[in-house]
Amino acid sequence: MKELLIVLFRTCFFYFFVMLMFRIMGKREIGQLGVVDLIVSILVAELVAISIENTSDSLLMTVIPILVLVILEIVLARVSLKSKRIRTFFGGKPSVIIDNGKVDFKEMVKQRYTIDDLLLELRQKSIKSIEDVEYALLEANGKLSIFEKKLFDKNCPLPLIVDGEIQVSTLRRINKSRVWLDYVLKKNNLSREDVFYCFYKGYKVFFIKKCDLISKSE
Repeated sequence: MKELLIVLFRTCFFYFFVMLMFRIMGKREIGQLGVVDLIVSILVAELVAISIENTSDSLLMTVIPILVLVILEIVLARVSLKSKRIRTFFGGKPSVIIDNGKVDFKEMVKQRYTIDDLLLELRQKSIKSIEDVEYALLEANGKLSIFEKKLFDKNCPLPLIVDGEIQVSTLRRINKSRVWLDYVLKKNNLSREDVFYCFYKGYKVFFIKKCDLISKSE
C-alpha cells in the first residue's frame, strides 16, 4: 500500500512539474518540435518514467537533470535567435522539393524523401496533381508546406529577404534581379543586413526592420 501511494505521489508530482517545465520552455505541439525540443522531450519522459519506477531514488535525482535540460534548451533557444548559423545547425533549414512546378529529385534523395511521401502529402491536402503546386518546402520539422499555383493569382506575399539572405527563387519568380533589389534597398536607405524580413506583394516591397513594418512602393 505504501509503495502504491509513493508511485501515485510521484506521478502527480511529475505531472505538474513537467507541465510547468514545458510552459517555461514555451513548447509547441509535437508536430512542430525541432530536433533539440524533441530530444529534451524524450529525455524528460525517460527520466520521469525511471523515477516513478524506482521509488527508492530521491526526487532530486530526477528534478535536477530535468532542470538542467530545461535551462540548456532555453539558452540554446536564446542563442539561436541571435545567430542564424547556430539556429540552422540545431534546427535545420527548409528544403525546396518543388520549385516552379518542377520536382527537385536530387533534393528529395538528399533528404531521403520519397515520391510516395510527396504524393501522400499532396493527397492529404486535396491536391490532385504535382502540376497544381507552385512550390513545396520540406520544413525542418518534417512537415511539407505546399503553395498552390492558384494562390499566386491572389497577390500572395513572396519572401525576398529572410534574415538578411536573398531568396533567389523569388526573384526568378517575379522576373527581378539582385540589382533591382539592391536599388530598392538603397532607395529606402537600407542595407541587406538591416532587413529582418522583406517580401513582395501587389507590386510593392515590404520591409520588416526591428519589428517595424515599413511599406514602400516599388
